[in-house]
Amino acid sequence: MTFDSLREQLISAAEALGGGPAALPEILTGIVDDVDHALREPLEIFPVCHHSPASALAMLRRLREKQPKVVYLELCEDLQPLLTELRNCRLPVALQAFASELDGFGKESAPLSVIAPITEASAEYQAVSYALETPGVELVLVDRSTDHVFQWEPDVTPAGSGEPEDDLHGDAVGVEIGDLRPRFAELEEHLLHHGRVRHWSEWWDQYVEQPLAGADHETYRQVMVLVGSLFRRLAPHDTRRYASDEDRERYMWTRIREHLAATGADPADCLYICGAFHAASRVPEAGSAPGTPDFAISPRTGTTWLYGLIPSSHSAIEAQFGLAPGSVSIAAATWQKQLTKHRLTPFKLEGQRSGRKKALPVPAAAPGPVTDHLSGYLAGPPVLDGLDEEELRGWCVDIVRLARRNGYLASTADAIAVFETSILLAGMRGRARPTPYDFQDAAVTCIEKDTVPGRRDVRRLCEILLGGDRIGRVGYEAMPPLARDVFDRLEPLGLNLEQRSIQRALLDLNARPELAACSQLLWMLRYLLPGQAIRPIMGSRRLGEKHFQESWDLDLGRHQRAVIELGYEGVTVEQVLEQRLRREAWDPKATAAIALKAVEDSLLFLESPRLTDELGTRAIELLSAERTVDDAPAVLRRIRRLLGHYRATAPVLPAWCERFVTTGYAHYCTLLPTAFVDEATGVRQVGAMLGFLFSMESLALSLGCDRTQLEIAVRQSHPESPAKVALLWAALHQLGALPLADLRARVGELLGNPLVVPAVPQYVSGFVQALEPVPRLAPFVVETLSRAFGQLPDPVLLPWLPNLIMTLRQQAAELVPLLTREAGRTFPGTLAALDSWIPPWKAPVRARSSVVSAGPASAAAVLLAAGRPSADAVAALLGCEGEWTPVAAGPFSGAGGEEAVVAALLTAYPEAANAVADLVGA
Repeated sequence: MTFDSLREQLISAAEALGGGPAALPEILTGIVDDVDHALREPLEIFPVCHHSPASALAMLRRLREKQPKVVYLELCEDLQPLLTELRNCRLPVALQAFASELDGFGKESAPLSVIAPITEASAEYQAVSYALETPGVELVLVDRSTDHVFQWEPDVTPAGSGEPEDDLHGDAVGVEIGDLRPRFAELEEHLLHHGRVRHWSEWWDQYVEQPLAGADHETYRQVMVLVGSLFRRLAPHDTRRYASDEDRERYMWTRIREHLAATGADPADCLYICGAFHAASRVPEAGSAPGTPDFAISPRTGTTWLYGLIPSSHSAIEAQFGLAPGSVSIAAATWQKQLTKHRLTPFKLEGQRSGRKKALPVPAAAPGPVTDHLSGYLAGPPVLDGLDEEELRGWCVDIVRLARRNGYLASTADAIAVFETSILLAGMRGRARPTPYDFQDAAVTCIEKDTVPGRRDVRRLCEILLGGDRIGRVGYEAMPPLARDVFDRLEPLGLNLEQRSIQRALLDLNARPELAACSQLLWMLRYLLPGQAIRPIMGSRRLGEKHFQESWDLDLGRHQRAVIELGYEGVTVEQVLEQRLRREAWDPKATAAIALKAVEDSLLFLESPRLTDELGTRAIELLSAERTVDDAPAVLRRIRRLLGHYRATAPVLPAWCERFVTTGYAHYCTLLPTAFVDEATGVRQVGAMLGFLFSMESLALSLGCDRTQLEIAVRQSHPESPAKVALLWAALHQLGALPLADLRARVGELLGNPLVVPAVPQYVSGFVQALEPVPRLAPFVVETLSRAFGQLPDPVLLPWLPNLIMTLRQQAAELVPLLTREAGRTFPGTLAALDSWIPPWKAPVRARSSVVSAGPASAAAVLLAAGRPSADAVAALLGCEGEWTPVAAGPFSGAGGEEAVVAALLTAYPEAANAVADLVGA
């Protein structure tokens, strides 16, 4: 047998340990058996590690030597159509499958997203480039579909709604192509401790990447399968992840055999690229032999998946797969260095290639029998590069220069210190050559010291120096139709929207009316896109507003992913917006307030009467079905704004608006008695209900509602809490059942009753909330607050004041300006006038009494004579302008003519006279 010698050595080593676990010989010999089994497979298995320069170099060499005709790749099979679009992109980018409308999965987990990032320094990209650019080569993706990813891992759902600005993958589930990391925590901790490193990425670079960078093909294959087998045998076998991995292996081998049988391809001309963990598979379904049992692949669900490319970055890949910060950038730098050192030309797709295409060499002869390369590799120390003083010196000089630009007080002495410290740290860690990680630690120690003067620390500066966080870009041709349409429609702005920086767009709609379409699109994108992709600096979009100058900050270059994912929802922005509005209004948790918001948004952005009517009708349905009044303030605020808009822009109200008012009037009348006594219903909600009923009363009555329903509802209300009692008094006053004098008397009784005084602040809070339904009570509320401040004892007043301020701020912020204006009219404006000021509610009433004693007609005559200019202004406002003539020729005439006419008016309309008298405090 090929590996008999190695197997005997490992068994002897296991026996020499003595007290070791009994399973140790079985594990060590099993690893050798896995290597032997993988290498004897007729279909060549090529094990890789994700984003590994050593794997990419070995793949590049093997493709040029073997020139396979079929390449099987461990990647979701339904992502294959996207691979040709990589020609139009700048790496790194990620292949994405996206689904927002689910069929077969839980609705609460939507949207579902799967991504597979691709970098230039990866074996997968080299294989894809070779297959797509070489005539006669077929590329076949054989891994489970994205639908099966969630079928087999039902607990994998989006983690949250927030999305950090630098996380280009968001909540997507990453497909770990070539994942190779210990799944046995104690093993990883042991390797990191004895390797004198902090992170797995650093250990892998030191003990696998560097030794294998120049290894021959057989050595590389055997070592990678060995590592994969070790991690596989030490991984917990009773976990869902391990079972899923085995199902993936069965799935891939089944797809490979299906393709071989369908095409008749010779396994010797094929290459199977998979992670080293899967290369050591021993499941019964593994193998290309025709008699191997197949795996029963379950059908896909009814979910419709959409596919596209999104930009990726080194930092996003590191965050997605738990790699050390900067490790992918270091891998990219290592890849470029190794290409230069070994004079290799990588495969690149058309459109990404620079320079001439290098011809493929003549295929190598068929490989001979498997030979043992592991024994020699494991027996000796790894061959590592020695100290490259020129490279390290360049790093030290460059990091000092970069640190000075970022505010550090670095000098040549620091560069020397970093150089020496890097060598010292490498020696302490048993390394002949300082790695980038040693250099980072030395730079932090020697330059950063104890403070960071700017927004970048030295470790981040080292990452920038060694390659930076390279961010990919999806080309215009590879974008979905919606994204291309967005860039086309914004072209009149004259900006390079693909640039990864914030750009300022100035829109003068008077001078350039053609930019109105750009403005409309920007507002829609502002509504649809999260974060800071589109940010208005000047201008707003509200009902009744129209701006002729706008200013925008556009950052679409760094938010390509968001724009691309909009393309998964529709063909145009308008279509996506309409779908979003419908989804919000018809959501199971939607309320009438949410539906009214959708109505308002449709008016602002779409100008579609049909859609607005549908959303308005939906709002009526939701309002009728509600059994609580929690959203009453939002409903009142939004319907008022919509009614004001229609009254200003349309000759008549839409039918749905009229139905909403009549339905809301009857609905809130029905719920009012219950809301008054329900402890779970707040004062603000009851005030909003009364505000709807009183402010919409005239319109509701004109549309056929009955005022008696409101009067009965108020009379049936019997609240117990003081704040709601105050609201009820205000409602009775509005209905004319409680005159202002009686209301003032009730408040006086409260302030005069020692048993009720502690509850007076709650009554006052209720009166403040009553300004919503009865705004004309503002003078009385100011009077009540003044009397409370003047008469309440300090033990009651002082604890109440903070609560009053917080209540006004949180629940009645819009009422504070009304109170402030009324207080400004009531109180004196100067300090000198304060000494002689008498509150209106305490002013002497002698003049008023003398007028009233002469009878209502005489009082009215005196008022008219004293305020003739005001009477003329009111007459002009009502369209009744005329001259003051004698009684024989007009309504006001001669001695006593004015009194007679006014007396007749007062007699004919006593209710109006009483209402005016209450209003003026007479």
